[in-house]
Amino acid sequence: MKDLIPKESLINKILLIRSRKVMLDSDLAELYGVETKILNRAVRRNIERFPSDFMFQLNKEEYENLRFQFGTSSWGGRRYPPFAFTEQGIAMLSSVLHSERAIKVNITIVRAFVKLRELLKTNEELNRKLEKIEKKYDKQFKIVFQVLQQLMEKPAKKSKEIGFKKAVKALNEKMENK
Repeated sequence: MKDLIPKESLINKILLIRSRKVMLDSDLAELYGVETKILNRAVRRNIERFPSDFMFQLNKEEYENLRFQFGTSSWGGRRYPPFAFTEQGIAMLSSVLHSERAIKVNITIVRAFVKLRELLKTNEELNRKLEKIEKKYDKQFKIVFQVLQQLMEKPAKKSKEIGFKKAVKALNEKMENK
């Protein structure tokens, strides 16, 4: 079965809010082909299916940050903070939105979350490998970096006092000691 929406474009709609990967109600409504108020009405009628780990409403500060981040106007548009749905909440949406499109879109969204998890896992593995390489070669390159650092430092100028100046300085010191 071919996905309705490319996973790559879905991944861009997944946001990190309160340390959770979520999608906003307006983005989901657009994907499902319904108005945001219709989606939210269906959710409110079945609110017992959406505990706080499935869905939460953004607070005023989070909402303002999003509006600032995306450059939306404060004039017009929605008057209340959006709902954010976690992966589990999105899966639950198919049970309250009774349409074939909702089911297909949910399948695509869940696959996008899985893809995102795989990408993050790959990134973590890459970071671990880099750290291992750094630790392994750190001792060998530490000496090289120390030598380079010494070469980059400007040598301190040592002024040698010779001749007449040295004699005058010595004479002044003798007079001060008396």
